[in-house]
Amino acid sequence: MLAQLKRLGGDSLLYALMNVGTKLIAFIMFPIYTHFLPNPADFGVLDYIDRYAAMLTFVVIFGTDSALAFYYFDTKDEEKRKVYVQNVMVFRIAMVAALFLLVLLGGSWLSEKLLDNPSLVHLLYLSIGVLFLDTVTALVLTVLRYEFKTLKVVIFTVLKMLLIAVLSYLLLQFYFASIESILLGRVISAAVVLLLVGKYAIKYIRFTFTKPVIRELLKYAAPLVPASVAFWVISNSNVLFLKEYASFTEVGLYGTAIKFASLITLLTSGVQMAWRPYSMSIKEKKDSPILFSKLYIGILLLGTFGVMFVATIMPWVIQLLGDQYYEAYKYVAPVSAVTFLNFYYMIISVGIFFTKQTKYISYAFGIAAIINIALNFFLIPVLGIWGTVLSYMLSYVIAVIFIFIKSQKAYYVPVSSGKMIFLFANMLVAVASIIYVQENDLSWIYIALAWVYFLVTLLLSRVDRDFRRKPSQAAEV
Repeated sequence: MLAQLKRLGGDSLLYALMNVGTKLIAFIMFPIYTHFLPNPADFGVLDYIDRYAAMLTFVVIFGTDSALAFYYFDTKDEEKRKVYVQNVMVFRIAMVAALFLLVLLGGSWLSEKLLDNPSLVHLLYLSIGVLFLDTVTALVLTVLRYEFKTLKVVIFTVLKMLLIAVLSYLLLQFYFASIESILLGRVISAAVVLLLVGKYAIKYIRFTFTKPVIRELLKYAAPLVPASVAFWVISNSNVLFLKEYASFTEVGLYGTAIKFASLITLLTSGVQMAWRPYSMSIKEKKDSPILFSKLYIGILLLGTFGVMFVATIMPWVIQLLGDQYYEAYKYVAPVSAVTFLNFYYMIISVGIFFTKQTKYISYAFGIAAIINIALNFFLIPVLGIWGTVLSYMLSYVIAVIFIFIKSQKAYYVPVSSGKMIFLFANMLVAVASIIYVQENDLSWIYIALAWVYFLVTLLLSRVDRDFRRKPSQAAEV
């Protein structure tokens, strides 16, 4: 038992360090990219390609990651495990091949429709090349993870990010300052890493197609696809609308805000990885509902303070990117609030996971995706980037409220939903006030007043009572 706990703790720490390391590398490269791509429209094209690549990754995987995890550990037969992996590999490569054929046939027409320029078709070919190489490598690393070869997974993952950073910089500096250099750096880096994992990959690259195995895998995987698609729609559809109703300049500015907002995941990723096993391990304890209530409020407070801090400092931070990207600062804090909600729903959904009612997660984000698309139609033509931000936020707020209600019905945690909404809503009011002050170049005193307002509402909510609550007070909310 002790050895297993040590393995869990050690592996969790390594993966947390890997996540933080890769995110830091990506963030450090961001100002370098904007230096070589001073026009936000150019960065907008890159961001647009990356979002489509993310969607295609969902298509290629098609839920087979979860299916493979189940069947890989469901059998102890090494040969059967190999057959499962080989069939997943064949399925994913076939999906990539189909997408490549689509790009090959569509060619300039696709480039015109997606990128507003038929001469940029070579960028689509490069992105498909990255997708193919990453598809093979990702599956090999997944198997290594299943075999608890954690250090190898971490080394190969971080190495790939470092190679992308170094090669992209060298190509931008000495070859050509364009999106092509960045994508070419990704292709070369992915190819190098694939060669390094080649000895592990070789036994799984077999063009064998076992019909019963594929049917078994897809039967498990298919129901998971809608949730993945919904997540992608909420996160990315607004950018597609923004490009159609505005331009790649607006896409670039919004993408810049997203990059800065994603920094919040440096703080949440470790908690996110540890939360599920931790919450499951204490669910049967007598005082767990009270403990969960304190954690719900405590983590929400940390999140609201974090977003307020981001809103306050962002105009000075974003100056690092130059004047052409400066406008993006005002969107960073609201998008950071949504990024926090994307993490927070996992915290407040313990009841759903305790009772295995995970279908409600798919329902919530499926509904939110539909609402998101509808809001994009109405808000983006009128409000531009602010319409994108609002549709993104409202979709997540609806999904999180739905998930919280269902979780409470399954496993009651004595915490006031009204108080939680009050805290989050007043944080948004304070953030909006700070952005208004910054936009109109008013005195910093008004920013201080926004903070005072936020702190006063915090005191009025009497969150101190939540932290002082005792087990006997579980029903007193």
